[in-house]
Order: sequence, then structure tokens, then C-alpha cells
Amino acid sequence: MIINIKNKDTLIYDEFIFKCCVGKNGFSKKKVEGDKKTPIGIFSLGNLYYRDDRKIKPISKLKTIKIKKNVGWCYDIKSKKYYNKPVNTNSRYKHEKLYRNDYKYDYFLPIKYNWKDIKIGRGSAIFIHLTKNYKPTAGCIGLSEKDFLILIQLINKDTKIKIL
Repeated sequence: MIINIKNKDTLIYDEFIFKCCVGKNGFSKKKVEGDKKTPIGIFSLGNLYYRDDRKIKPISKLKTIKIKKNVGWCYDIKSKKYYNKPVNTNSRYKHEKLYRNDYKYDYFLPIKYNWKDIKIGRGSAIFIHLTKNYKPTAGCIGLSEKDFLILIQLINKDTKIKIL
């Protein structure tokens, strides 16, 4: 089965229709780091991350990973080795903290965009993460916690996401 993002506010999986939000500047086939656009294409999904100090381990067929305080996601265009990968927050590379003060990454699921044959500067840290207000994201897809928890119970490691 495929998760479908049909427009800027609708995520569909099987017979489930969820409200969502996407990048502030819409969608792009030619994503660039920092453009606030959600990439267009069909992508696999990564492992499920969660904050075990705030949330219980979610029910899912996906492999789950506890988010540690010292882990970030590298967006540094000067790092060929770590770009679009988890890094230690003590590293010298620019990164997004995964252990955030807000709730958005209490649960998140990486979208495997720019994942295998990584192109530096073509975008990183594209996730399905939590939202409470459905305000546009920096390029990710936001779901309410309730809908996120339903979705991760339905999908498995072979599920793909189709964005437009």
C-alpha cells in the first residue's frame, strides 16, 4: 500500500483520510536545502523515532528508535559524509536537533528522500512529524498525534509515500 499526499492538506492511506500540512512554499521536483518545499516523488520510509521520556513506545510494525539527547540530523552542505543522516549534536556539522523542547519530534518518521544516492544541497531531514495547528512546515509533512499513531499502526517497512 502507498500513502498518498494529494494536496497541501490531505494524506490518504487505504480508506483513511487524514488532515495534514506540508512545506510553506508548496511542492517541488527540484528541492533545494532550506527552500521550505516538500519534495515530489515516491519514497520509502525510515525507522520510527520517538521520545521515550515523553511518550510510550508506539504500536507499530516498524522498527522503533528512541531519540537520544545528543542526536541531530545533518543538513550541512559542507559534509559529504553526514549530510541527511543522524549525527551527534556535539559534531561540528550543522544539524537539526531531534531532542526538541517542543512536541513536533516526539514521534517522527523519516521520508527516504535524497537518501541512497545523496545529492548535497538537494534537501535533508524530510519527515512525517507531529503538528497541532497544521501550519506549513519547512518541507516535512505534519499530522496530528492521534492520526500519526493510527497511521503507524497501519503501515509496515514496505509502505511507500507518494507525494503528488
